Amino acid sequence: MAIDTLAYTKHLEAAGTPRPEAEAQAEALTRHVLPDLATKTDLEQGLERLKHDLTIRLVGFMLAVTGLMNGILFALLRATH
Repeated sequence: MAIDTLAYTKHLEAAGTPRPEAEAQAEALTRHVLPDLATKTDLEQGLERLKHDLTIRLVGFMLAVTGLMNGILFALLRATH
């Protein structure tokens, strides 16, 4: 993610922040905050991975339940004959 540090600094100065402090804030923001921010694309990709993982788990769960139900049905049918 990019930021216009000059515009950011000028905005802070216009609000009454001394130039050295405004520059330090812009530098700190660029170095320490922005690299850790998630972008919209990052969030969308994470959501897609989560959907995929949940789908896989749900299908596995459904197969396990179906197998269990078949086993119980088979055992009941065997016990009645």
